[in-house]
Amino acid sequence: MRRKDREVTDKDKIREIISNCYCCRLGLNDCGRVYIVPLSFGFQEKEGSYTFYFHGAKTGRKIDLIKENGYAGFEMDTNYALNEAERACEYSARFQSVIGSGRVSLIEDMEEKQKALQAIMYHNTGKDEWEFSDKSIHAACVFRLEPEELSCKEHL
Repeated sequence: MRRKDREVTDKDKIREIISNCYCCRLGLNDCGRVYIVPLSFGFQEKEGSYTFYFHGAKTGRKIDLIKENGYAGFEMDTNYALNEAERACEYSARFQSVIGSGRVSLIEDMEEKQKALQAIMYHNTGKDEWEFSDKSIHAACVFRLEPEELSCKEHL
């Protein structure tokens, strides 16, 4: 990271920033071009390592690229605000962001899919203990991203 003064390394602070983000953008390789898709997500953190969960349709470009490449970059951000100034070059922005890359894969196991869907619902609603029918679990395409690299930055 070029701006070490903006790097966040505190595990609690990183978890807090991720918790405040509601859109994770996945960047997937499509024949040497980048395909970026914004997704709602859920996550689990264990000893500073994260697993991000997503869901969507079982078919489409995103799923094809996940199956083909199995790797993605990601970005999420929160708390954006413009810092105004007298001159154009003095403007700046306040923000918190997380970026990284890692292995992305489809989840087939019913129990793990349900756990992932619970994490997504908890992150987006603050409520847990959702019930999912077997039919709805089968119908959903659920996938995970396990970051190999993750960095967090803030400018407040």
